[in-house]
Amino acid sequence: MRNYLHHKLAITALGWTAALLLSFPVLWLVLTSFKTETEAISRVPHLFFHPTLENYIAVQERASYMHFAANSAIISLGSTVLALALAIPCAYSLAFFPTRRTRDTLLWMLSTKMMPSVGVLVPVYLIFRQTGLLDTRTGLLLLNTLINLPMVVWMLHTFFREVPREILEAARMDGASALREVSDLLVPLSLPGVLSTSLLAVILAWNEAFWSLTLTAAKAAPLTAFIASFSSPEGLFYAKLSAASTLAIAPIVLLGWLTQKQLVRGLTFGAVK
Repeated sequence: MRNYLHHKLAITALGWTAALLLSFPVLWLVLTSFKTETEAISRVPHLFFHPTLENYIAVQERASYMHFAANSAIISLGSTVLALALAIPCAYSLAFFPTRRTRDTLLWMLSTKMMPSVGVLVPVYLIFRQTGLLDTRTGLLLLNTLINLPMVVWMLHTFFREVPREILEAARMDGASALREVSDLLVPLSLPGVLSTSLLAVILAWNEAFWSLTLTAAKAAPLTAFIASFSSPEGLFYAKLSAASTLAIAPIVLLGWLTQKQLVRGLTFGAVK
């Protein structure tokens, strides 16, 4: 019994240590956002200081936070909805009507995630310029959809395979169409997995920086471009940069905190039978 308690305490202490180490950069970012520029660049870290809101005021005066936040929300949510609309029928087909090439198809889709973004920068930029999608929400929405689509298909395929095939076969014998099978049975039965996939797609689209900085200027720039705007030729203003970063990550961190149970439930969906 004593060994069990010692083991449990050790695991708990290890868990808390890992959590503190992982969360420390975010905590330091938030603390720095309330410091003056002098305190932020001090060689001796200031753990105790008089907090100030001047950085947040300066950030709001320099750029419209709500404009960038609205762009991020529209691009993230829109790309997630579109990715789900494309991935659900694709994952349904791969899960319940497999062929000899199904595994190869899945591996090929996953391999596209391994290609560096800069490798296709020139063709993507030229396509966007020719089609008038530069600095538009539609362009980034479509691009984020394509970027996240392989991951969404892979995850949904895994979740759909956990649904007993007999349920769909019974519905098919009763005259249900493929659309009814998916909308009335498959998606409701796999709802935890669908929700967790959606949350991850939103987070990935929200955090996308490379294409946001490359393909936008002002009109469609999301919060990642908002953060980058505080890196100027005059130098880095660490306190203001920290305030801008805190404002940028706050919505997505809050979303993750509010939906953590659903996210964990979805990621462990089907793990225990």
